[in-house]
Amino acid sequence: MARMLNRRSFLAATTGAAFAQRPVTRPPNVIVILADDLGYGDLSCYGSNLKTPNLDRMAREGVRFLRYDSANPVCSPSRAALLTGRYPTRVGVPLVLFPTDKKGLPANEVTMAQMLKDVGYKTKCVGKWHLGHMPDYLPMKRGFDSYFGIPYSNDMSPRWLMRNEQVIEEQATLETLTPRYTEEAVKFIEESKGSPFFLYMPHTYPHIPLAASPKFRGKSAHGLYGDVIEELDWSVGEILASLKKNGLDKNTLVMFTSDNGPWFQGSAGLLRGRKGNTWEGGVREPFIAWMPGRIPAAKVQGGWASAMDVCPTVAKLCGAKLTNPVDGVDIWPLLTGAAKEVPRDVVLYFDNVHMQCARLGNWKLHFSRYNSEVYSPTAPGGRKNVMLKHPELYDLLSDPEESYDAADKNPRLVADIQARVEKVMAGFPEEIRKAWEDARAKPASVAPTGALSRIPAN
Repeated sequence: MARMLNRRSFLAATTGAAFAQRPVTRPPNVIVILADDLGYGDLSCYGSNLKTPNLDRMAREGVRFLRYDSANPVCSPSRAALLTGRYPTRVGVPLVLFPTDKKGLPANEVTMAQMLKDVGYKTKCVGKWHLGHMPDYLPMKRGFDSYFGIPYSNDMSPRWLMRNEQVIEEQATLETLTPRYTEEAVKFIEESKGSPFFLYMPHTYPHIPLAASPKFRGKSAHGLYGDVIEELDWSVGEILASLKKNGLDKNTLVMFTSDNGPWFQGSAGLLRGRKGNTWEGGVREPFIAWMPGRIPAAKVQGGWASAMDVCPTVAKLCGAKLTNPVDGVDIWPLLTGAAKEVPRDVVLYFDNVHMQCARLGNWKLHFSRYNSEVYSPTAPGGRKNVMLKHPELYDLLSDPEESYDAADKNPRLVADIQARVEKVMAGFPEEIRKAWEDARAKPASVAPTGALSRIPAN
């Protein structure tokens, strides 16, 4: 006769069975795809005539932001902000880095890769790094298990192609970069499907000089720039297809954006300014987030977000620890549609070491211009940061083109933003505080915004 189970053994048996049947959950995978010099108006889902069906699909199946800023109008600083969640002027990367530079993102700054690696993630960087090429600054010293890409922009020399810390091509073949990046990324996804992973994919394009593979060159209706965008879109489609093939699409957060506004080609989407400007055209970017089942489909988010928000958002989602204080905030409620806005204090916009604008909610207060019409023969490239005699205030909700100064009608708001700026600036490194103090000591006699250019034609 079968022995009767006592109460304790019965509970142990049934509880064990329940745990055995319960699906094992693991932290979500994270993929960040970063274009280079892509404009706010360069995707079909943002009003472009260029064909971007895969990114359009991401937007239909996820959330598309109307107001997302790259945190800086040029590449190295914006990448530092994205990977650390901190102002680039706080982390020591206020300028674009060049091959002659011996510095990079400082070792005491913790990247998203290091943060996630500490909680068991596999990590890979594929694409343009641009945060230092000396051994101590390369991706594998900054939390990435492996690296494939070029350390600088494609217009800089030497244009190495690297695998991990070894140069495998002295001059990377530009036409092959997007497909080779994509092949590397897909391979990493397939090899890492057994554990949580972080893929950071900063593309080379559409930074000039433009190049597309034979499969895409001459195929768009908008010249080489259109060819390049369509190939980038294809690459995104390959990433999404790989996630689906490997059963990872329901547990992977994919984010797509760009490092700054368009340069000589591309569309800023009718916004004022371009790359190198702290006008919206230089910093406002497409931002699409996709995670089926966690992020609702076809969501258009009007809430404002910054590149500095990506790191703290990923930390919260993945159960990772933020070692250093961050300047960004957790925007998961915006991604899921649970909130229309998230609380935050004033956010500052820098060009080089110069604080030029500050944003509080829908309002943006301009203090100075670096890419101004004021010519200085002693400044690098003839450019000089000029403090405006009177700050200019723009309502980005009703006036996203920043065409109508509303400072005179909102003196209390101007004073409030100014007071908040002073409080925040007090916590920046001495070099940044001094640049701010020096600029304030020499305001322009007239605001340069309406002046004709006085830069010599040659």
